[in-house]
Amino acid sequence: MPETSRPVLTDLRLPSPEATAAFAARLSDRVGPGDLLCLDGDLGAGKTHFARALIQHRQAAPEDVPSPSFTLVQTYDTPDGEVWHADLYRLSDAWEVDELGLADAFDAALCLVEWPDRMAPDLPDRALWISLRMVPDDAEARDLTLSTLRPDFWAGRLAGLGAA
Repeated sequence: MPETSRPVLTDLRLPSPEATAAFAARLSDRVGPGDLLCLDGDLGAGKTHFARALIQHRQAAPEDVPSPSFTLVQTYDTPDGEVWHADLYRLSDAWEVDELGLADAFDAALCLVEWPDRMAPDLPDRALWISLRMVPDDAEARDLTLSTLRPDFWAGRLAGLGAA
């Protein structure tokens, strides 16, 4: 789903991996079971780094959060409910998502989906898209955009979330 078709809620520059992790932790406090976060960006843009920081912030005792590149889905039990982290990069067809059970988790768990374009037509319109882009001439910085088809669902929850 092209980013331009979704209203933008936030657009900001994160100057370092630490700033990206801090933003993910702040966002983590505003999301929960039933929320879908679509992590969009090129290879190396920081999708897994962002997901790892968000998940670790939710854990009672932060533990290793590996990339689900080969397992496709990792699940985590947290004090606030289950978190599903999916990486759909290796999927070749949207029907493969059904086998993962991911769509069933959308209502019950907090779901973070890397490479959501692999299932874009089947994503709930309430999804929050987190687009990460590398900044030319600054290997540490990332431009981040939050967008959604349902700004009414997200705007109040995300108010004041900007960069710290």
